[in-house]
Amino acid sequence: MPRNKHQSTHRAIVLGILSRHVGRGSGISMRNLEQQTDLLPRLIRRHISDLRDDGHAICGTPRDGYFIAQTPEELKATCEFLRSRAMHSLVLEAKLMKIPMVDLLGQLTLPT
Repeated sequence: MPRNKHQSTHRAIVLGILSRHVGRGSGISMRNLEQQTDLLPRLIRRHISDLRDDGHAICGTPRDGYFIAQTPEELKATCEFLRSRAMHSLVLEAKLMKIPMVDLLGQLTLPT
């Protein structure tokens, strides 16, 4: 939920722009979103994340840009992209901490 009127307005602007970009073939780049909103990329990403939390099917990859899912397959592909990115980050964290991934995730290990 937006903390103030400006955040709410900015979020509505981002959603308005994205609603004109439905389907993978009509994605909009971060650079174009910046130009159309006059917002910094970090703030745009935060608004997109919040909109996703609100249930909007916003897809996006560096190659395709951001867009509203037109098909279940597009949404699934974005979820797979996000999962892959998250797993990569967890692998890096485990390596930095010098612990096995299962310990990082707190999974139960059984003696063999």
